[in-house]
This record gives sequence, structure tokens and C-alpha cells, in this order.
Amino acid sequence: MQKPLPQITFEFTPDDAPKEFLSGRSLAQPAPKPKSTRGRKSAKEIDAEIENVQVPEDEVLFKKQYYTIGDVARMFGVKASLIRYWENEFDVLDPRKNRKGDRLFKPTDIKNLQIIYDLLRRRKFTLEGAKEYMKNLEKAEEKYALIESLQKVRSFLLELKAHL
Repeated sequence: MQKPLPQITFEFTPDDAPKEFLSGRSLAQPAPKPKSTRGRKSAKEIDAEIENVQVPEDEVLFKKQYYTIGDVARMFGVKASLIRYWENEFDVLDPRKNRKGDRLFKPTDIKNLQIIYDLLRRRKFTLEGAKEYMKNLEKAEEKYALIESLQKVRSFLLELKAHL
């Protein structure tokens, strides 16, 4: 007659940390990897950045004659290399360069950059489409000024609604 074999049971509790099988020592949990900042940004991240453009009002902007590329990049929340790239792509942008080679942007260049940023980031134009649009700059400036004033009215109304 055969003897019944003893049954092995394992007890798992959700509170216990995972343990090594033979020794019973607890295993160290690996630290979670931080999310990579490399690569293309998602549409949500780009849309959130559009709201963070911090170009000053015209009265403040035109008080200073020239702005460095770092200042301009901080205004738009982009890297200086993107500003340099847009300078090469769009003929409208023509910053002065000092003897050292630093780019100095006039307030009119910043206003043009604001239009370019709006076309490429908010309205999702291609580079070729934005170039074509910028050729008709006078009409574009009028339309952009209208859009900008409507956005200010909208933000005022939303703020007023929030306070009610």
C-alpha cells in the first residue's frame, strides 16, 4: 500500500514584499525608470506649451531695441536651435549679428516669430505652408492681430466666468 504524499502549500499575502525562493530573503524592488525626455513630444504636451508663450505686450517689447536668441527662446519656450532653424527657413527673419556672431533680434523679428510659432504649433501648418502664408505678410499680420485680440477677449471672459 502506498503512502499519500504530503501536499506542499504556498501562502501569499499582499502585504509581504516578494521573497527569494530558497532563502526567504526579501528582494529589493528596482527603482522605476524616469520617463525619457528625448524624442518627439505628444500632441497634449505641445498644446500645453502653446499656452505658455510669454511674449510681452507691445509697449514692453518695443522698449528694448534688441533681444538675444536665449531671451527669444525663453519667450517661446523652445530651444535656441529651433529659432536658428526658423531663421534659415523664413526670409522674414533677419536678426543682426555682432562681431562675436551672436544673433540680436529686433521686436519686429519677435512679432514675426510669434506669427510663425502660431502657424506651425497652434494651427499645425507645414513649413512650406507657413512660408507661403508669410509671403502675404501684411494680410497675415492683420489676421494675427485680430486672432490675438479675440484670444485676449476670450481669456477675459473665461476669467470673468470663473469669478462668478
